Amino acid sequence: MAELIVLLVIALFVLVVLARTIRIVPQARAGVVERFGRYSRTLNAGLAIVVPFVDRVREMVDLREQVVSFAPQPVITEDNVVVSIDTVIYFQVTEPKAATYEIANFIQGIEQLTVTTLRNVIGGLDLEATLTSRDQINQQLRGVLDEATGKWGIRVNRVELKAIDPPGSIQESMEKQMRAERDKRAAILNAEGVKQSQILEAEGSKQSAILRAEGLRQATILGAEGQAQAIGTVFKAIHEGDADPKLLAYQYLQMLPQIAQGESNKLWIIPSEFASALGKIGDALPGGDKKPSSES
Repeated sequence: MAELIVLLVIALFVLVVLARTIRIVPQARAGVVERFGRYSRTLNAGLAIVVPFVDRVREMVDLREQVVSFAPQPVITEDNVVVSIDTVIYFQVTEPKAATYEIANFIQGIEQLTVTTLRNVIGGLDLEATLTSRDQINQQLRGVLDEATGKWGIRVNRVELKAIDPPGSIQESMEKQMRAERDKRAAILNAEGVKQSQILEAEGSKQSAILRAEGLRQATILGAEGQAQAIGTVFKAIHEGDADPKLLAYQYLQMLPQIAQGESNKLWIIPSEFASALGKIGDALPGGDKKPSSES
């Protein structure tokens, strides 16, 4: 019975020794080994052997990229406006030894460093620049944080401003200003539209008047040319037909109504042939050959 108890104790001791000797480190983790309280080495992912009761493995250090969101912090701008800013930090442990021994709590250290750096950066900007310069603020924060946390074995990959909230009164004033700007742009666009409409309408009226005048001009020219051709044809036919003076006088009398058309026809020109032709027509009429007596 005593031998069985001794065997059980020995087996339990062997199991404890093996458990303290063999360590399995997960992927993307690192273990810091201390020997008699002093740093010995860093265990990488995989199977590792340590000296039991001599070496002690501290808590595993996560080597993956971590995301930390900090509570909103009140920050005063250059123009004395208090804004509330939420920040998000993306960082990664690159040196487990430095992250373990150079700072007691690197998460808290990053948070405090972010707050102080943010106040320094925002303190040099006014409210408008703060609201419109997020990329610039992010770059400045990342540069300062990465330089300060380098000795802690931490690399800051990215800094983001999640929200920038000015006071309620400032937000109300900004909303009024934005509405006024939108109303102004709408009024300008409306005026520009009316202006363009009036210009197009005037251009259309101008082109229409020009086309009407051009059409009237062409019609008048064509009408005059037609009349000229008709008169020329008639006279050509008369001359080719060798018409006598009586017929010419008769044709001229037929053309008198057309010549008299229009308000501008105030002066008529009667050719000499027409006068002689009229005389002959008068002679042909009864009593037309009688001459007035010269006797008194």
